[in-house]
This record gives sequence, structure tokens and C-alpha cells, in this order.
Amino acid sequence: MPTIRITANSAMQTAQTAHTAQPAHTVLHPVFPFIYLASQSPRRSQLLSQIGVAHELLLAGPDEDAEGLEEVRPGEAPRAYVQRVTLLKLEAAQQRLKKRGLPAAPILCADTTVSMGRQILGKPVDAQDAGRMLAALAGNTHRVMTAVAVATSTGCLQACSTSQVRFAPLTPGQISAYVATGEPMGKAGAYAIQGHAAAFIARISGSYTGIMGLPLFETAELLAALR
Repeated sequence: MPTIRITANSAMQTAQTAHTAQPAHTVLHPVFPFIYLASQSPRRSQLLSQIGVAHELLLAGPDEDAEGLEEVRPGEAPRAYVQRVTLLKLEAAQQRLKKRGLPAAPILCADTTVSMGRQILGKPVDAQDAGRMLAALAGNTHRVMTAVAVATSTGCLQACSTSQVRFAPLTPGQISAYVATGEPMGKAGAYAIQGHAAAFIARISGSYTGIMGLPLFETAELLAALR
């Protein structure tokens, strides 16, 4: 699959050209194409709707091992991991589209990972695992990376957002109470920034929507490049 990477400079030049060519009364956001979203995350669907992207879900069927695609390879760096998994999900979604005979349209996939150094903190397997992850995050700074990829009939566009998140120190009681809400389950790093865990976050540097699971700036750039 040929890959095109959008750089900040090329995206800025494109935006500047579009700005000079548009009448002053034109809306700021481009009209994005209809896409398929191959993600079970309701947050990603909500974020796409927030910037006016018409989309339909293209979810894995019971015959697909969606979780198996997220297996970490020994010694794999977090950025390489999240980009590889995103492309694997995209390839699976392309096969799904073809198998189901659906109308052609761009397909968007994304994956988010949390890391401390080279250690990848995936989705907790149980409450004890969630507590272990949260204890490691407490009082420390970690990285959140979200890779985004969009496939068309001619190739693939991709981007990756990296943010820094600083957790306040947490007591064992705070960790236990948060785990008891059930919110950490199914979340990379065992927390959701848009949920109860927002009270634990002292500082972020980067993309808030990227930490949620879909960096809107990078996503909008990719989709605008399809026009």
C-alpha cells in the first residue's frame, strides 16, 4: 500500500494557498468527504461529528480477531507500535469493506497507546492490572500517542500525534475508587481524560483530542488533503 505522509510545512502551504483563493466570507473549515470509521470507540465518532465529518461505522465482525491486532512485539517502540497497529486495522477494514460489497469511500482508522519511556501501557486485563498502571502513572509524566490513517483507492495518508500528560500523586484509596467506577477498563493506560480521571491530571502538553483518541487537527489535515 503506497503511503503519503503529510508534513507540517506542506499542510501549512496548502492552507495558506486555500486561504488566499477563498472569498473572505467562506467558512473556516473545508467540506470533508464522507468516510467510514473503522473504530468501536464512541469518542472517535463524536469527535468526527464535532468537526462536521459525515461518517458510518465499519466495525469488525465476530469472525475477526480485532484484539489480536494490538499484540505488542518484543522490544517494539511505542510510536512504531501504534503506527503499525493502525495500519493493520486499516488493512483489515479495507478487506471488510470489499467483503461486504459496500460503496467505496475513504476509511479512517486510529489507535492510541500510553507509554512511560519505552514501556507500553495497553488496556488493563482486569481491575488489578488497572490499579498497577495507575500507580505507575501517579506523580509522573507519560506520553500518549495516537496514530491516524486514512485509506483511499489510490493510497494511504497517515499522521501521529504525541502528547505529554502529568498525573498528580494518587493515594491507594483514590486509585481503588477510580478503578471501581469501571472507567479504566478498555482504555489504554487505564484512564480516560474526558472522564473522572480529569481530576488527576495536573498538566498536558499536546493535543487534548489526541489524548481522547483522535487528534482533530491532524485528522482534519488528512481529510482536507483528500479533496
